[in-house]
Amino acid sequence: MTDPTESPDGWLEDWLRLTLIPGVGPVTQRRLLRTYGSPGAALRAPLAAVSSELANAAAREAWTRGADPQAVADALRWAAQPGHAVVTLSDPGYPRALLETADPPSLLYVVGRADLLDRPALAIVGSRNATASGIETARSFARTLSDGGLTIVSGLAMGVDGAAHEGGLCGPGRTIAVIGTGADIVYPARHRDLAHRIADDGAIVSEFALGTRPAKSNFPLRNRIISALSRGVLVVEAALRSGSLVTARHAAEQGREVFAIPGSIHSPLSKGCHALIKQGAKLVESAEDVFEELRWRSGPAAASARAPAADPAPVDGDPLLDALGFDPCDVEIIATRARIPVEAVTARLLELELLGIVAAVPGGRYQRLR
Repeated sequence: MTDPTESPDGWLEDWLRLTLIPGVGPVTQRRLLRTYGSPGAALRAPLAAVSSELANAAAREAWTRGADPQAVADALRWAAQPGHAVVTLSDPGYPRALLETADPPSLLYVVGRADLLDRPALAIVGSRNATASGIETARSFARTLSDGGLTIVSGLAMGVDGAAHEGGLCGPGRTIAVIGTGADIVYPARHRDLAHRIADDGAIVSEFALGTRPAKSNFPLRNRIISALSRGVLVVEAALRSGSLVTARHAAEQGREVFAIPGSIHSPLSKGCHALIKQGAKLVESAEDVFEELRWRSGPAAASARAPAADPAPVDGDPLLDALGFDPCDVEIIATRARIPVEAVTARLLELELLGIVAAVPGGRYQRLR
């Protein structure tokens, strides 16, 4: 697709000039590339010839004005920095899995390890308002799957996404964050430290121009990239109207596997996962279920990763944990079920919380994590 008459420096500039024209979206860009063979050839074509490829008068006017030269220059400077890359449809490094989908972006802005984009991967997504149990589950699954050699893909959102990235960074598979802003913006701001860690040891990916602020319409678009880069999508916690279900739908349409972790029938954050399971998603109780469904084996590392992790302290037969169960519960109810004084329950819950076996949740309740 590259025009041999274009210099290497001008080649990237032409891609940026094409993709930074306001109102000329990816579908139109791909039509022009099919017709003219390269961005440079399309940009040099007479307006009368290009007009038939443009959707309306506004797009034709935008094409006549062209991309903002300052935006193009800024993007070129950004791409020249260490650890930054702009990967285009014509690059050998453009991820094959994304190339095979119906709507691949014309280019990707990448911070960090661009080589991860072609590694075997699994997406982990879920609620931004996840429970303590959901966050621990996402982190634990991501760590085990990354230990087994799968790169963990998610969207850098609060809750499940952030936990998935943290778990992915703990293993050799590492993690990819697909974001809904420009690659030069961290959103949410509370994930700034996490984003820096991902940039250092994973990859941050965006199809949006530098400087693009968060907008509601951006995130469904980035969800299709999350699923496309992955062999499957694991939904940890999701309400019925969750954006995670959009990612799962993209995965099904792209021929990827869909996995879901069941939860309490009383929790709104289990409704989306249960709906997916009813629709045919694979019910998952352990990382081994994912490995088996994907037929994924990667030698000793994967075998050791699939071994169940030991609890930090013996808990078998603990009457307090038996009374707590796995749904959030308040101290008085636990004390009544276990027939233990409230003061003793409070002290034991503190011990278990420090061990990472239970977590305090809103409303003065506690929830078992292991």
